[in-house]
Amino acid sequence: MPRKPRFFLPDTPVHVVQRGHSREPVFFEDSDYRAYLEWLTEAATRYQCAIHAYALMTNHVHILLSPRQPQGVSRMMQYVGRRYVPYINYTYGTSGSIWEGRYKASLIQDEPYLLTCMRYIELNPVRANMTTAPQHYRWSSYRANAQGKEDRLITPHPLYTGLARTNASRQEAYRALFKAHIDEKVLTDIRCAWQTGTPLGNDHFKDKIERKLNTKVGQARREGLGKGL
Repeated sequence: MPRKPRFFLPDTPVHVVQRGHSREPVFFEDSDYRAYLEWLTEAATRYQCAIHAYALMTNHVHILLSPRQPQGVSRMMQYVGRRYVPYINYTYGTSGSIWEGRYKASLIQDEPYLLTCMRYIELNPVRANMTTAPQHYRWSSYRANAQGKEDRLITPHPLYTGLARTNASRQEAYRALFKAHIDEKVLTDIRCAWQTGTPLGNDHFKDKIERKLNTKVGQARREGLGKGL
């Protein structure tokens, strides 16, 4: 069966998810997380991908980014994979791919989804019962976005910088977003979007994406993902 084509647009946010093979771990020691982040930083710089949020989980990764070029996402993920997979195999005496096929991805409508998607990503460790609060998890972007911790991987999105005028006020406003629960339907919409490659947004956003790409993307457009939100 031929591979399903990927479609990205310059400066349109993308939510990328990649899982370990058979949901097996892809990170084992702190050094593994650090190595992945180092190569991800190199790749994001090389291929002009602005990363707004991420979470490295034990057996999968979430990345929210805006590429400057349509090929940036794929090239970034290839760059990381070609370094991280051999690193894991060499370090732990294994062989073969550690990933469950290709990464999955969905285009994200800025408003009202981007900040919600950032929360979705940074709350992954909490939903997985790995920690009681996002600030206690080291391998995500929460500390950078919510507490101002230096993280050279992160490039703030304009919607994030628009939360307030100063860094301190912006971080406070961002932390305030986490006091509200993400609606279960929104969680489902986000999951369905990246699993199927369907743009996450309203019908107008999906129509605009398909007009620009001159093709249908993901599932049938009227299946209700994001509709009415």
